[in-house]
Amino acid sequence: MKSVPMLSSAFLAPAGQSLPQPLLELRQQRGTALVDMPLPTRKTENWKYSSRYLQLTDAIAASLPVSDRIDTPLAKVPGYQVVIRNGVMVPSASTLPAVEGVTISRFADLSDEVASSLAERLDNTLDANAVQLARLNTARFEDGLYIRLAPEAVLDQPLFIIYETDASQSGSAYPRLYVEAGHHSQATIVEEFLSTGSEAALVNAVSEFTLADSAQITNVRLSADGESVQHIGATGARLQGHARFESHCVGFGGPLRRHDLQVRLEKPGAECLLNGAVVTQGRQHYDNHTTIEHIAPHCNSEENYRNIAAGQSHAIFRGRIHIHRDAQKSNGHMNNKNLLLSSGAEIDTKPELEIYADDVKCAHGATIGQLDEESLFYLVARGIPRREAQTLLTMAFINELIQQIPVAAVRDASLPRLNQFIDQTFEEA
Repeated sequence: MKSVPMLSSAFLAPAGQSLPQPLLELRQQRGTALVDMPLPTRKTENWKYSSRYLQLTDAIAASLPVSDRIDTPLAKVPGYQVVIRNGVMVPSASTLPAVEGVTISRFADLSDEVASSLAERLDNTLDANAVQLARLNTARFEDGLYIRLAPEAVLDQPLFIIYETDASQSGSAYPRLYVEAGHHSQATIVEEFLSTGSEAALVNAVSEFTLADSAQITNVRLSADGESVQHIGATGARLQGHARFESHCVGFGGPLRRHDLQVRLEKPGAECLLNGAVVTQGRQHYDNHTTIEHIAPHCNSEENYRNIAAGQSHAIFRGRIHIHRDAQKSNGHMNNKNLLLSSGAEIDTKPELEIYADDVKCAHGATIGQLDEESLFYLVARGIPRREAQTLLTMAFINELIQQIPVAAVRDASLPRLNQFIDQTFEEA
């Protein structure tokens, strides 16, 4: 009988110690709990298509070195900026807001009292059984970013969190974000993942959001790590009454890209919007798993994800809406559209509705197809070259979601790269 692979003890070696004692104790507890943890296999349902791409070798177990040095100039952002390099904040490259009621702190700078409160809440937005490797982040983070919005506080400009991974040597990084939004507070938070270097590396990133009554948080996530970086990400959100959480994810494929997004609508009137766009080519891989828990009545959710796969690449979407027994008058809608640009590409989709209430409005749908030949013929017949027509139709397929991103700088950064991806795809065809 083939043995089940286990998490190497090399991944549980002690990390940096520059954290308050309550966070060090939490990290130690998580590390102890992960000893002999089985790694996901093809028989692990939510890793069915991705387990073979997961390469947690001892060569990448050590934490990437901490450095204040920034290799490449970062583009100026139209808002506030926090730079996190190899999982640790770089204050010299960060521009923090001076807005009343908005507090941004490194985990390392927290008092023991605040750190103790935070330690009790970390991981509470994520289902540990579904997102096993998020606990690895808790066992290994060397720093983190704690953002607190006081009641009524409004962040007047987007906050860009730039996660830069230096892959000039092999290793791993564990960025961590925790956002606490008080009632009636508002903020837009952009997370952008970048990398330099070409050595094998792992990024295991976790972001958590807790929204009090009537808070509004918009989270934009741009995954653009390099070709040598495995990226495993998890985002969790818990919403109280009439709170609203928007998520806009744009992902570019790599050797392994995985993002788990879980939202809990815990009080009446809470609502969420989840949009995602993914492109893969060559032999890249991208796996999106989303879960929306309708726990309270009178909550609304809307979800739209689109995948484009070319070459021999593989894209996965698994979305689940769970309507609990007491969640009457729930509205939940999920839509997943997929476009195959080559015969060798593969897309797997599994939309799920699990409903235990009897007075709800829910719908889900998924489509997979290729470019419409009649539409191509229409454009070519009007003098547009076939390759340009293919590019136009492909961009139209995904641009609908890109244009919904409420931060112009992210739209402007995403579109050229999408165009480059599509041009390269049809040039190689």
